[in-house]
Amino acid sequence: MAQKFKDAFQKMAQNLPKGGAGGSGGGGGRGAGAAKAAGRAASALMVAGGMGYGAYNSIYTVDGGHRAVIFNRILGMKDTVYGEGLNFNIPWFERPVVYDIRTRPVNLQTLTGSKDLQMVTIGVRVLHRPDPNQLVWLYRHLGKNYDERILPSLMNECAKACVARYNANELLTKREEVSASISKELSARARGFNVVLEDVAITHLSFSPEYAKAVEAKQVAQQDAARAKYIVLGAIQEKKTIITKARGEAESTELIGTAVKRNPGFMKLRRIDAAKDIADIVAGSGNKIYLNADSLLLNLLGDADDKFEKTVAHGDRGWFRNK
Repeated sequence: MAQKFKDAFQKMAQNLPKGGAGGSGGGGGRGAGAAKAAGRAASALMVAGGMGYGAYNSIYTVDGGHRAVIFNRILGMKDTVYGEGLNFNIPWFERPVVYDIRTRPVNLQTLTGSKDLQMVTIGVRVLHRPDPNQLVWLYRHLGKNYDERILPSLMNECAKACVARYNANELLTKREEVSASISKELSARARGFNVVLEDVAITHLSFSPEYAKAVEAKQVAQQDAARAKYIVLGAIQEKKTIITKARGEAESTELIGTAVKRNPGFMKLRRIDAAKDIADIVAGSGNKIYLNADSLLLNLLGDADDKFEKTVAHGDRGWFRNK
């Protein structure tokens, strides 16, 4: 760029008007002085441009959460890792390479087989970052896109190796253990590439449609069996309740029969209770009733009790006849 400016000013100086053949010697001197001034201006402009270029390219800034390494055109990679802030380098001879050392996520979903040969689709999310002290090694061997080079293959291999140790049902019941196993193996493998893993988690786990239907059918069958079990238990309890109720009614009937035989006044007491209940119902009804008092068991002053006592006393008729 500076050389171009110099050539342009030289051409301009050459095109300046000079004194003719008949002119005085003073005119030729003025033309030579103008050419020298233009050359000096071009030199000064070239020096200023070179200084500006050097000053602009001799400094660089490393942002927060980043680190830089230097590539020298003569010596190659320098062993120093430069931190955040303003740093210096030699223009043209040195070139800074800035790395982002903040934690970043990467996701992988793969299809693999379990221990009982069931096909499982598993998704793994990994939080990773480069080792800040090994950025020179990373740039020399893997470049800036180190995560795209190593993590997909490592995650795929480690996930398949760990899933193959468990049955399909264990992948659901021991999900935390499976995740810890994948994290341990993947961290060990990534450490060999100077990549630090902050966290490994299983984000997705699904089985083949056939296996999912079989599991659903099994759960439905178990629920039906449990429901049938409770139905049987309920029927047994209902049977016991009916038997107990029948025994109670039989004993109650026997006791009532014995009480009536021994004391006919028991029936009078029952008739009085029944009459009270019937009288309350009839009194609370808005209808007009024209029925015989004997039919409604309301004739407490009639001769129905005498007839009943005679029947019980003779024992030849009625429900409580002597055998």
